[in-house]
Amino acid sequence: MRATDVFSLSFEALVDRKVRTVLTILMVVLGSSLVVVINGLSAGQSAFLEKQFNVLAANVIFVSSGLHSYHSESSSASLIINSVIVNRIRQLPFVEDTSPSYSGSIQISSQGNVQHVGVHGMDPTKISEILPNVEYVDGSTIKPNDNAAIIVGDTVANPPGATTPFVSVGQTVQATFTYADPTGKQEQETKSFVVTAIMKPSGNNYLDNSVLINLNAADQLLRKSEKYDSVTVLALSPEYVDTVQQELTGQFGQTLGITTPKAIMAVREQTASGNAMFVLMIGIIALVVGAVGIVTTLYNSVTERVREIGTLKAIGAQNTDVLGLFIVEAVLIGIIGATLGIVIGIGGGYLMSLFSIGSPTGPGPAANIQPIYAPADLLKVWLLSVTLSIMAGVFPAWKASKLSPLVALRRD
Repeated sequence: MRATDVFSLSFEALVDRKVRTVLTILMVVLGSSLVVVINGLSAGQSAFLEKQFNVLAANVIFVSSGLHSYHSESSSASLIINSVIVNRIRQLPFVEDTSPSYSGSIQISSQGNVQHVGVHGMDPTKISEILPNVEYVDGSTIKPNDNAAIIVGDTVANPPGATTPFVSVGQTVQATFTYADPTGKQEQETKSFVVTAIMKPSGNNYLDNSVLINLNAADQLLRKSEKYDSVTVLALSPEYVDTVQQELTGQFGQTLGITTPKAIMAVREQTASGNAMFVLMIGIIALVVGAVGIVTTLYNSVTERVREIGTLKAIGAQNTDVLGLFIVEAVLIGIIGATLGIVIGIGGGYLMSLFSIGSPTGPGPAANIQPIYAPADLLKVWLLSVTLSIMAGVFPAWKASKLSPLVALRRD
């Protein structure tokens, strides 16, 4: 038999059993499209996380307070960061500068509108050291020594979905901090501020969703008693980040929480990779299920077409011809299913990217992760789908090729 004859007979056999063929192809489509979607979104998520942390200076180290205890048989104490600790950190080798900060949550009201936002007290002139690409809207002025000055993040100034800005430069706002006094009674500290600067979108949700005031104002408003929540440490260069981290650990043991953008990103990527791998396994299982469907479809086809196979052999068809007939059917199912799966998977990935993913750092605009499709990855998924389809067709094809023409023609 000629190759064209084998292809024609295989295609006609699939068309004759169109419902079963469509259902089998759908199983292949489901598995391959699911794998494509997961691969695309995983690559997009990795790119998104990298973009988020690339906006930070590469030589930054974040040091937080009171996360661990001294290892001691007699006592356990947590380290409180104050000016003495900050000075000790600043004097370490390979440390260029330090920027202590206070953190809290306040209610900010403007012209009858209210938002609950994060507030950070720090030296405003140090923002550019931590976030090199920071930009401000026209009319903004940084006033580090003004206790009444407040810098507003883009998301706070322009809330998602709002038709008008929440605040503008030069506007007065009122900040309210709620706390419990020593008796447990709820108290409030209220202070008025003037918006002297508004940050443009920076890509860093931590700052975009917050307001910033200077250290003195934050100490008074948040009632911190000069006990800092964290210190941002700048190494002399990115090459010294690991060295400074080791120096901090050697100096203070496990009494400080020490993280870097690289470490944060690594943890998030590991988490994202673990989740993606779990779902990817589901996609591969779906592909295997599709392969089982091909085995079932072709095996039933062999059973139903015994007389047809016997006739083909009686008129001169060889075992290889019959084998090729069913292998081609499996190949057609795999190619059609894999191709449709790639197309549907790409479209499905972009469709899923339309759904908003909330910011992990708190309230603010949702982030849309755009899928990234590498041609090499798409080709691998396509080849995997087609290969599984061919492998699934081998046994039914072998079974059909071994049928005796005499036995087949006697079958009712």
